[in-house]
Amino acid sequence: MSTVRLTMAQALVRWLAAQRVVIAGAEMPMFAGVFAIFGHGNVAGLGEALEASKDVLPTYRSHNEQSMAHTAIAFAKASRRRRMMACTTSIGPGATNLVTAAATAHVDRLPVLLLPGDVFASRAPDPVLQQLEDERDPSATVNDCLRPVSRYFDRITRPEQLVIALPAALEVLTDPARCGPATLCLPQDVQTIAHDYPCDFFERRLHVPRRLAPDPSELARALEILASSERPLIVAGGGVHYAETTAELAAFASRHAVPVAETQAGKGALACDDPSSVGAIGVTGTSAANALAAEADVVFAIGTRLSDFTTASRTLFPRARLVHLNASGFDARKHGGVPLVCDAKLGLAELDGALGSWRAASAWTERARALMDRWHADAERAQAHRAGALPLDAQVIGVVNEQARASDVVVCAAGGLPGELHRLWRSRAPGDYHVEYGFSCMGYEIAGGLGVKMARPDAQVVVMVGDGSYLMLNTAIAESIALDRKLVIVVLDNGGFGCIHRLQRACGGAPFANLVGENARIVDFAAHAASLGARAEKVADLEGLRGALARARVASRTYVVVIDTDPDASAGIGGAWWDVAIPEVSERDTVRAARRAYEDALRRRA
Repeated sequence: MSTVRLTMAQALVRWLAAQRVVIAGAEMPMFAGVFAIFGHGNVAGLGEALEASKDVLPTYRSHNEQSMAHTAIAFAKASRRRRMMACTTSIGPGATNLVTAAATAHVDRLPVLLLPGDVFASRAPDPVLQQLEDERDPSATVNDCLRPVSRYFDRITRPEQLVIALPAALEVLTDPARCGPATLCLPQDVQTIAHDYPCDFFERRLHVPRRLAPDPSELARALEILASSERPLIVAGGGVHYAETTAELAAFASRHAVPVAETQAGKGALACDDPSSVGAIGVTGTSAANALAAEADVVFAIGTRLSDFTTASRTLFPRARLVHLNASGFDARKHGGVPLVCDAKLGLAELDGALGSWRAASAWTERARALMDRWHADAERAQAHRAGALPLDAQVIGVVNEQARASDVVVCAAGGLPGELHRLWRSRAPGDYHVEYGFSCMGYEIAGGLGVKMARPDAQVVVMVGDGSYLMLNTAIAESIALDRKLVIVVLDNGGFGCIHRLQRACGGAPFANLVGENARIVDFAAHAASLGARAEKVADLEGLRGALARARVASRTYVVVIDTDPDASAGIGGAWWDVAIPEVSERDTVRAARRAYEDALRRRA
């Protein structure tokens, strides 16, 4: 057996560069690059190896570990989990800064390879700089906090362990059901130790997505339920996008006259003007989708984990029979549904052929269309200009949507904006809507926008972000300019955490510790963005926003537009009940009233 002598870090980098995929007929690297913030735990070992391989595995410098990992996650999401990135950090705070992003990737089932430096495996210089000392467990390091938020976790204490650990990590990163973050902790001394690795370990490997065929008995049961349905509703989740099944879903829904509602991750599976589309479902859903969910006799969930917020599954359709097509057996058995554990493309094709000429009842189809006509009228009224008042998030969304082209991508994450986007954004094509809402992670927005732009360099990427999220994490603005990846960023300044302020009041509470105060708008966001290298301006109203977006489209670098918005009001249309617990005892009359309403809602759900 021929071998090559490499350090552990050199072997890791060479192996990553050898993994390949085919996308749209073109072969390309599976790992598009490595984000790095170097420190004493990774600069000498992994840093040297990355520099030597920069022509085949690019390294990108970042300013914040959480931000760079969010960029990597967004890149994977925009790449339909076919391509991914790695992130490396030093051994202390750099590593712990990865935890929030790792949790985001875990919840959203997105692949990212985390390579935090670690303390010496030999323990010779203990305690080394940034080392956590635990007298109960000398093997513990800060990287152990990544265990619960990783789908795969390993610590490489000998260089030869890579031969086992790397393929095992990649198996998780590419598995359609178990996909999520993989963490390989790299002790800084082991990174520099040489080993004679088998040459065939570094041979080019082409990876093809795994597609699990449906089990015949599960398929027969699902078919029986669907064929007996008169009022079926499809709920499309993110799995529809990852299985690249949007065209098949549209054809299935059309042939069998089944309305389609979408989760946050599933939004854009159907174009907004598709006759089968009834829009968003759940707490932030359309009135049409939610009404149909409550009346459906069968709910056919495809590629969704049935989160309470993004589907309201515990409230809207507990009386419907549930068929759950999912690559994950864990998700496919939720709520006592009938599981169909398989790839969405293969499962949908089998069902489509077996259903033949079956169609939902014509009265059901007519009702879906009537409800959608009513919804479109409501949405148009909600997004109409309010003279003399601060604009609502919904109205800003309306202007951005109006100015967007079919090839543009809108990016958002936590707060009130994703809810209004879920309800009101009119998607034109799969992939034009990129919202992180599984973990609802503030700070994802700008970093995520950069990841989308890296995956889709020809697209105009429009990031919509509230002032609270902007202040949490904004360094990716500088990175977008350094990397020449232009973003358009719309900052909606409502003077604090407006979404939670509204929720606080809806729960009967007094306004408290969410808005900044009377002088709420104390930050000059345009000046701040300009200081990071962006072109920036603040606009006074929606007409000013239209002009600024036109200027942003033709700008040569990242462009930030700031607009003040109303912290107290939302569009007030659509939606479903959300279980937010209210105190049983309070001195406030408003809280006691909210508690009574909460108990009434619990009784109705039961």
